[in-house]
Amino acid sequence: MPNYIRAYVPSGSYFFTVAVLERRRRLLTENIDALREAFRTVRHHRPFRIEAIVILPDHLHCLWTLPPDDVDFSTRWRLIKSAFARAMAPGERLSTRREMKRERGVWQRRFWEHAIRDQTDFDAHLDYIHYNPVKHGWAQRAADWPHSSFHRFVRLGQYPLELAAPVDIQAWDLE
Repeated sequence: MPNYIRAYVPSGSYFFTVAVLERRRRLLTENIDALREAFRTVRHHRPFRIEAIVILPDHLHCLWTLPPDDVDFSTRWRLIKSAFARAMAPGERLSTRREMKRERGVWQRRFWEHAIRDQTDFDAHLDYIHYNPVKHGWAQRAADWPHSSFHRFVRLGQYPLELAAPVDIQAWDLE
């Protein structure tokens, strides 16, 4: 059996992919204000910095930096997911297991996380996040997608308006 080692880095930066349970739904973009409020509420009680984010209809990618001596991103995600789910009207299809556990059927239970190793890794994940709407066919250019931190990076002069992700980033599959 493989030996999995989680990289818990106090005040480290992490890349995440988080998805809704029913990937055909446009739940996140159709309820963007509820998602923003869930992030805002959790960040108020358990601070972290959102370095970059993109919200697509059925999943999101983001890059966070945690405060010093803090590695608890899992609780933050649990709180964000539950706050968002509570803001949704019930009615989603539930499995027997979810019904027994009284769980909503909004989010996939798990998320994918990657501890950022260095500045090159950080920059590559920034590019991946901002290129993602283009990769999935939701926009022709990163600048065309409204639910992304890309626009902040352009305002700060850190990205050109006509971002084209490097070919190796375009080929990544972190879904």
